[in-house]
Formats: sequence, C-alpha cells, structure tokens
Amino acid sequence: MSRLDSMLRRLTAQRDGLNWAADQVTDISGDVLDMGLGNGRTYDHLREILTDRRIWVIDRVLQCHPSCVPPEADFLQGEAEPMLNRLAQNDHQVALAHYDFGFGIKEKDVAEAARLSPTIASVMVPGGIIVSGQPLVGFTELDGPVGIPPGRYLFYRA
Repeated sequence: MSRLDSMLRRLTAQRDGLNWAADQVTDISGDVLDMGLGNGRTYDHLREILTDRRIWVIDRVLQCHPSCVPPEADFLQGEAEPMLNRLAQNDHQVALAHYDFGFGIKEKDVAEAARLSPTIASVMVPGGIIVSGQPLVGFTELDGPVGIPPGRYLFYRA
C-alpha cells in the first residue's frame, strides 16, 4: 500500500471513528477532549460535529492552522499529564476523548499511552468514549464502527 493510500485510510478511519463516537455519547453529559492538536484537523471536525459541547485541547505547542485555533480558555498548553491533572482538579468531566499524542516512535508512543491511561481515566465520565491511535490500558475496548480495519484506530469505554 502506498503511503498516500495508507494516509487516506488512516484519516477516513479517524473521521468515521469520531463520527461514531459522537453518536455514542449523545445521552452522556460532559465535555470533549482532543489530546494532540497538531495542525487542528481533528479539532475542527470535532467542533463541527459536537457544536453543543465544550472542546478542551491539550498540546505542547500551538502550531495549528489559523482557522483551527481553539479559544484561549480551552487550550491547555504543556505536557499531557499536568494538563490532564488540571482538568481533573477543576472537576471537568469528559464524555468523548480523542488521543493523538505521539513521538513517532511506536514503542515510545505505546509506553506513553499506557503511562497516561490512568490520568485520562481521571477526567472521563463513566461510559464515556475514547478514540485512540495508540493502545490504552484500564478501559473496556470496543469494536467501534464497521469498516475500520482492526488496529487502525482503537475505541474504548471509560
């Protein structure tokens, strides 16, 4: 598979997974959390499909497309663990989270996701959904939407 085809498959899976997850949380109160803003594509999609939810964003730096800059009050700039702890300490509860942190080294990315899993759990509403590009621990893994190849994206219930 070409890198272009692989990227298209990944982005399609991400979009379809986020749409599916949004449908799963319609009856669950709570905010949305985008972990890893990057250039802002996912954040932009989340604010389009979840117009009635507050969307928190965590990233080390703000370097997204100008049209995708989150409101200053909703952007938590810094390392993931302290920012997640800040959300938890302020009693913000998350119904839907998207995990997209990464260093680009698979072993390091998997270890970081496992390390952060308990802190992510501390902000999740019971029954909330997490869409993740990396395996997380301590959550109930879900099958997710039909059509997404196994392992392409991971889906969890808190």
